[in-house]
Amino acid sequence: MADGTAESRTRDRVRRTIGERGPISARDLAELLGLTPAAVRRHLDALEEGDLIAEHEAAPGPRGRGRPARSFVLTAHGQSQMSNTYDDVATAALKFLAEHSGESAVEEFAEEQIHELEQRLRTAVDEAGDDLIARIDALSEALSAEGFAASTRPVAQGTGLAGIQLCQGHCPVRNVATEFRQFCDAETEAISRLLGVHVQRLATLAGGEHVCTTYIPTGALTEGPVVVESPEGRSMR
Repeated sequence: MADGTAESRTRDRVRRTIGERGPISARDLAELLGLTPAAVRRHLDALEEGDLIAEHEAAPGPRGRGRPARSFVLTAHGQSQMSNTYDDVATAALKFLAEHSGESAVEEFAEEQIHELEQRLRTAVDEAGDDLIARIDALSEALSAEGFAASTRPVAQGTGLAGIQLCQGHCPVRNVATEFRQFCDAETEAISRLLGVHVQRLATLAGGEHVCTTYIPTGALTEGPVVVESPEGRSMR
């Protein structure tokens, strides 16, 4: 029984790490979690069999030597396992609100909910001082504490498009936001206010992507529209 429980806990760590860091390779998983390649492979096989993870289909690009390492992301089913059990009730309530009070009422409700989240996040972000990178790191940690499984990745370093991608591997209100995108819009605006720069939402879990991705400019171009590449290789503006 003890061995089975330990196995289950390790498998859950693998699944959650994929949610936070995906797309991620088996080698990187092993290094992050301190597991042997054989152990990681065993857990990946079980998670794939349970339709909790899937191999990530990378965007087309220049061909290099050899076959790139396989990387993994959570499936929709894997994401649902991390969802709030009250999602169905919340979605029904918002549909009722939209039907009886209009879409503007849903927008106001979403903004109020995200405002409360923003206030909780602001304390940690402001404590990081005025340095933008430090504030982004603080925001990522604070979002993770709120259940968003956040991480950061530098992009286009050394160019005018240099920035940080803020990735959220889990969304506590994913099912609700799938039907009511006002939550995504309100969250993007809150991130911009917290960091004091114009940010761009490139992808969302609610939109069917494997992670919510927000581009935060840190280079020379910090104002106005910027063309960058989404995680799936599509140009976003």
